[in-house]
Amino acid sequence: MSDKFTVEIISPDRSILKEDTTEVIIPAYEGEMGILKDHIPLITFLRPGKIKIKDINEEFFAEEGIVEFANNNLLILSSTAKNISEIDKGSIEAYITDAQKKMEESKVTDKEKYLLSYKINTLKNLNL
Repeated sequence: MSDKFTVEIISPDRSILKEDTTEVIIPAYEGEMGILKDHIPLITFLRPGKIKIKDINEEFFAEEGIVEFANNNLLILSSTAKNISEIDKGSIEAYITDAQKKMEESKVTDKEKYLLSYKINTLKNLNL
């Protein structure tokens, strides 16, 4: 019997990935969450961070999104998911600078600061 389940990452305009894997780690608001076959049904929101897919050694950066796991199918809906191998260093630096400027604005809420800090930390730790 296989320990694999299906993971699919979808943006509004295309399907980014559809693969079978044994484990996916997602950056949820509750913290990093590991998903294995037969995990309990789940619906949660992504915070900025890395989506790590074992077996195929793929990692994606997402700023936001919705995750649903049911019947051994993991569906990740995000308009910002990007394969880390396709992000160039110049873009990362621009994203960090933009996020740091937003954090300095006086009208930024605590929630926005929380999300921006995760975005900045994740981008700084990308191994490119």
